[in-house]
Amino acid sequence: MEPDDIGAALATLEVEGSALRGRFTPGSNADEWCDRRLLARIHHYTVRRLRAEIKPVAARDFLRFLFDWQRVTDEARLEGPDAIPAIVALLEGFEAPASAWETEILPARITGYEPTWLDDMCLAGRLGWARLTTGAKVGSPVRTTPITLLARRHVAFWTALTGSASSAQPSGRAQAVLDCLRAQGALFFEELAEASGLLRPQVEEALGELVSQGMVTSDSFGGLRALLVPSDRRRPFAGGTRRRRIMSFGMEDAGRWGLMRRPARDTAEPQAKGAATEHAARTLLRRYGVVFWRLLAREAEWLPPWRDLLRVYRRLEARGEIRGGRFVAGFSGEQYALPDAVGMLREVRRRPHSGEFVSLSGADPMNLAGILTPGPKLAALTGNRLLFCDGLPVAWLAGGEVQFLATLDAATEWQARKTLLRSAAPAPLADLA
Repeated sequence: MEPDDIGAALATLEVEGSALRGRFTPGSNADEWCDRRLLARIHHYTVRRLRAEIKPVAARDFLRFLFDWQRVTDEARLEGPDAIPAIVALLEGFEAPASAWETEILPARITGYEPTWLDDMCLAGRLGWARLTTGAKVGSPVRTTPITLLARRHVAFWTALTGSASSAQPSGRAQAVLDCLRAQGALFFEELAEASGLLRPQVEEALGELVSQGMVTSDSFGGLRALLVPSDRRRPFAGGTRRRRIMSFGMEDAGRWGLMRRPARDTAEPQAKGAATEHAARTLLRRYGVVFWRLLAREAEWLPPWRDLLRVYRRLEARGEIRGGRFVAGFSGEQYALPDAVGMLREVRRRPHSGEFVSLSGADPMNLAGILTPGPKLAALTGNRLLFCDGLPVAWLAGGEVQFLATLDAATEWQARKTLLRSAAPAPLADLA
């Protein structure tokens, strides 16, 4: 048979779906052909071999890995303003109380954290903040409002998952501010006060209500920060003075206030939701390095169900982008990991226990006591604190009382108590905690 006839026959088989064309031999530069079912068998055997190479680690070793992966250990912390986008990429989509972000979560991962670093990233249009869920009751305090940090280019993915705008009815003053933003677009605080005809304290109260309902956001994180500061502790307008100590955060630093853009009710296309599901799956994998169903207990309820995430992870494993297998012992169901995480897990398993303490807020995503470890859970409140040692919870602070979960000698217990009570908040932000 002539080569041309063979090529035509192979092309016909390709159209019929019986054969696939590609480069299957390492180092080959010419097109090769393979039976589709045989190629599927080869791929299946390859996946099984890769999974068999993995030895699962204990839960406590996985927690030690997570502390390094999440940058909360002394050696793993980042430094400088360039660390902000890297940390936000890890935490994107995670909802935490507004007061926890700059007092606990970011300082725990960035040495010498400065509020201006986050403000600069927001004002440059790279990052933003928002409440993704909606429907809060009127009067909900801003400091406990669940807020997430995210890249602005990813806002459409997250709002496609959380749905349409809130159906809650704002108060009269909040409605007046909302009407101004709808009619005139984004406005600075002074412009908003003038357009609404309200006094400045009334506009602040209205903005706090709209933030709690997930209806508005601002160009800078300074807008949210200013709402967390009591009005009598805030820098006064027009250069006034106060007798008591004030904090250098004011509403004039917020940039413009604008509406939180959301899709119209029940109009999100299936294709958009599919892209949003894949983005959420990739984000969770980037956050934890390894994902399985039990690990996601602290994540938002509006995230795609595990069965939808599994479809994405199986597809990514088939492409060779991630690894599947049994990475953490003691947890049922499928598990998937980034290739870099697999190498780090091996290193952590071989590393001897150092006795290093890791103290975290209860609002931190690493509050996994009772999820990855036996025992009760600690409420995800900013004021609660949890202390780990070599991947095991040894003490926590809840309701102002310290409770030890493990027996320690007197000297170690004193050091543990001191570490537990030490907040990560930098001095300018300590009063926001």
